[in-house]
Amino acid sequence: MRPSGRECDALRDVSFELGVSRHAEGSCLVKFGGTHVLCTASVEEKGPPWLRGSGLGWVTAEYGMLPRATNTRNRREASAGKQSGRTVEIQRLIGRALRCVVDRPAMGEKQIVVDCDVLQADGGTRTAAITGGYVALYQAAQAMLKAGSVSHLPIDGEVAAISCGIYKGKPVLDLDYAEDSDAETDANFVIRGDGGIVEIQGTAEGAPFSEDEFAELMRLAKKGIGELVAKQKDVLGIE
Repeated sequence: MRPSGRECDALRDVSFELGVSRHAEGSCLVKFGGTHVLCTASVEEKGPPWLRGSGLGWVTAEYGMLPRATNTRNRREASAGKQSGRTVEIQRLIGRALRCVVDRPAMGEKQIVVDCDVLQADGGTRTAAITGGYVALYQAAQAMLKAGSVSHLPIDGEVAAISCGIYKGKPVLDLDYAEDSDAETDANFVIRGDGGIVEIQGTAEGAPFSEDEFAELMRLAKKGIGELVAKQKDVLGIE
């Protein structure tokens, strides 16, 4: 029995609240159970200097956790003077995930910055950030189209992310903190709505996992991604 009482292939309760930021071109408060992440997408008229003259747009991400997102207070990274390696790794992952569904030539030399701020953490913050970040990004792309700065919506499909793991010998979907902290294997899957694999991060915490176990984790991930993409499309009104 999982600590939450969920079935092995069940997601936590997932919700998206749009328009939570007055000023951002796109915004979404995503909740994966007890993990809550505020995602905002900001359109900048200039891309990064190293893309000047290429005609290509860019999407990048920043990620952070509020001091009391966890059960003990963590010092703000700004006050420490540098980002942790974990933070840098996660925000690069988010950026890679979101760029895989962007038509960069259609954007022109503009940039969208997706900020993902963890308000409350209960496992799976990076997967929630990617899934909610897509919703914010899509809204920002709609704002660009409405403003006439692009000729068509520069989004090519959907992308979401989910964690899977082996907990007490059984493959399970969407780990919360109680499972994540005690899992024998922990993996994160980033997959497009059309089934294309963007990235897989998987680690055995103890004994190695088998190829058959990995195949079951992949099956669970695809099931979860399908449900998440359906929720994204529903909240965004995508046919």
